[in-house]
Amino acid sequence: MEVRQRRVAPPGVAAAGGAARRSAGAGATRALQAGDALPLPIRHTNLIFSALFAASLAYLMRRWREKIRSSTPLHVLGLTEILAVFGLVASLIYLLSFFGIAFVQSIVSSTDEDEDFLVGSRAGAPAPAQCGLLGSADAVTEKMPEEDEEIVASVVSGKTPSYVLETKLGDCRRAAGLRREAVRRITGRQIEGLPLDGFDYASILGQCCELPVGYVQLPVGIAGPLLLDGQRFYVPMATTEGCLVASTNRGCKAIAESGGATSVVLRDAMTRAPVARFPTARRAAELKAFLEDPANFDTLSVVFNRSSRFGRLQGVQCAMAGRNIYMRFSCSTGDAMGMNMISKGVQNVLDYLQDDFPDMDVISISGNFCSDKKPAAVNWIEGRGKSVVCEAVINEEIVRKVLKTNVQSLVELNVIKNLAGSAVAGALGGFNAHASNIVTAIFIATGQDPAQNVESSHCITMLEAVNDGKDLHISVTMPSIEVGTVGGGTQLASQSACLDLLGVKGANRESPGSNARLLATVVAGGVLAGELSLLSALAAGQLVKSHMKYNRSSRDMSKAASLSS
Repeated sequence: MEVRQRRVAPPGVAAAGGAARRSAGAGATRALQAGDALPLPIRHTNLIFSALFAASLAYLMRRWREKIRSSTPLHVLGLTEILAVFGLVASLIYLLSFFGIAFVQSIVSSTDEDEDFLVGSRAGAPAPAQCGLLGSADAVTEKMPEEDEEIVASVVSGKTPSYVLETKLGDCRRAAGLRREAVRRITGRQIEGLPLDGFDYASILGQCCELPVGYVQLPVGIAGPLLLDGQRFYVPMATTEGCLVASTNRGCKAIAESGGATSVVLRDAMTRAPVARFPTARRAAELKAFLEDPANFDTLSVVFNRSSRFGRLQGVQCAMAGRNIYMRFSCSTGDAMGMNMISKGVQNVLDYLQDDFPDMDVISISGNFCSDKKPAAVNWIEGRGKSVVCEAVINEEIVRKVLKTNVQSLVELNVIKNLAGSAVAGALGGFNAHASNIVTAIFIATGQDPAQNVESSHCITMLEAVNDGKDLHISVTMPSIEVGTVGGGTQLASQSACLDLLGVKGANRESPGSNARLLATVVAGGVLAGELSLLSALAAGQLVKSHMKYNRSSRDMSKAASLSS
């Protein structure tokens, strides 16, 4: 069957000719963002058209007032008046297109990640609805009892679903307390060590955690200063593992005293890979050829980009297994981690393709070729999220005095342990000492998805003797750090404070995406420090001794201080 290559008009053409194509399966085409093809930054273009509108309107009103006073016909226009009318109409069309479309889109199909980029988007907003998987509170027709004791008894008996408490009561703290009491009665366990008070339960409703009964306390330590790319960062780490923060802090000290580390972001692209099935492998191959044809990229990108202000399609990579096709979409996501953003764009493309490929049966929006929260070679090779390399040169004297070892021992240990040892184990992305330790600790402290430490901890640590063998060059290459500074847990008070400590809280208005990229480099810098310190402890035979001495219950605060130094 011949593939019909439908063309979607670019923003400028669509605005001028009104020839926007239909969106498959949706019944109507969503308007493009007015600023998608502007040569100047949006804010400058908005100012120009706003000034043009105001000036044209003021000039025409003044001229028409003079005509009325002099009894001159209003329809008689001079050249300057014609230009003013043209400027008024043009600026009005632009302002209505840009702000009107944005307003309608924010009502009809705004996403959490997009809203986080808008000034004041969360201010005064009602609490989001409960997760749909739990069921609808409206479906519960029985009247909610008023007294706490009656409510708990109703939950325990099963008459009132626990998930409706927040919606029906309108008080998230009260709902958590009543649910906790119901769980206590059902299980017979007191849950005394789990705190209830001191947490804003409204902040997690519908977005972070369902059916809350309390919160878990985690200590947060600070490692630093980490001297990275000329800036000093104090890195928050949430962990219950002794020696981890102190060891990372020692690595930060060695890096800082040697002049600091540098980093580079090689790639910035989140991925989502739906899987579809066709009647035959030949038909699946036709779709593969269509998606990977460079001539069709502009069409696909326009359809994809309609879903978000910040999601921009970068490419599509396909793989086949029989008559099943796996389509790995890559896109930039601004300062959001971006899973919801890219999923929405992918759904738009699938709807669009359905007209040309009516026999395409979409099995799942995620077919594991993404690959999310699982060790996968595709992430190790192609990257996912932010691909970062971080490096530093540690002076020989620092290696000896601070790290208590020597350059040759470190280089030899890295080859035998991190490279050869990991190869013997058949490791996938695990050519490092303990990258996941630092990644997970920073993730929890800054509100990232802890489960994504699986692919975010992919790291190869390289050590070489440089400067005639006197100094140590160390680097970590991490191809799939998945972080964001808006959305999810980043907006909770504690996690937001940790992001603020790093100077990456929220979205960067001037350069969308730069905050998330900076956070990714800090993660890589922290891993660099952690790798350096642990390898040094291993080379010097200090690991067991340190853990036996410092990773035990003790009130002697001087121990931790001595380890960090």
